[in-house]
Amino acid sequence: MNIKRFVVFATVALAVASVVAGPKTAGKKGSKSAKSAQEAESEGPEARVKLDQFPKLGRSATLPAPSLEGSSSLGRVYTKPRQWIVLEAKYTTYDMLVDQLTFEWHVLLETKTATTKDKEAIAKRAPYSYFSQTVTYVNIPKGSHAASVCLHPSYLEQYGEPKAVGVVIKDANGNVLAGECESEVKGIASHPKNLEEAFWNNSKVMDAKTDSGDNMIERRQGLQDRSKTIWALVNPNDYELVIQ
Repeated sequence: MNIKRFVVFATVALAVASVVAGPKTAGKKGSKSAKSAQEAESEGPEARVKLDQFPKLGRSATLPAPSLEGSSSLGRVYTKPRQWIVLEAKYTTYDMLVDQLTFEWHVLLETKTATTKDKEAIAKRAPYSYFSQTVTYVNIPKGSHAASVCLHPSYLEQYGEPKAVGVVIKDANGNVLAGECESEVKGIASHPKNLEEAFWNNSKVMDAKTDSGDNMIERRQGLQDRSKTIWALVNPNDYELVIQ
């Protein structure tokens, strides 16, 4: 009889100990996870923004304009769709609200990939054309977002496809939060360890000469934030408010 009571007592004690130990263990794991999340958000400026997806290069970066046909007495000038250069980056913010983020874009087009049939005009142009643009977004909530710049079809036709692209994300104080560079151009490295070494900051690249002594890269204007183009009507919820 005493043995039975002992067995019952031991069984109950083990059950109680198991119940008590369970929540403690779970609590420790939960605390560790919560701590890791807090640490991730307090590591400094670099932890606030993450560049998730980089723009595509070459022909993959081109798209026909979205069709917005309406009634009109005027006929079309172009019967075939013209291709735009559309560069889009996706990123994540980890703060509940970020007041401001500035995206600096750097783009190189390769002349020999231009679609124009005017070979004489192509021969007179520099091998590459450089474009830059700065776009500032405000009131960015926590979560996933997109940023994008575009070049009108005439740039693809006259100056070619994007072969090197760089993106730098800065906060309101000018601190660099994230950035990347990808290139298909010989002599321009992808994924530089230091953005100060990226092609747009490298005078040896930007001021390079051809064998005939002409500029290898011609600086041009025309790169636009998507909100100023027809693309503003496509997936507008993916983008935050742009300040001019």
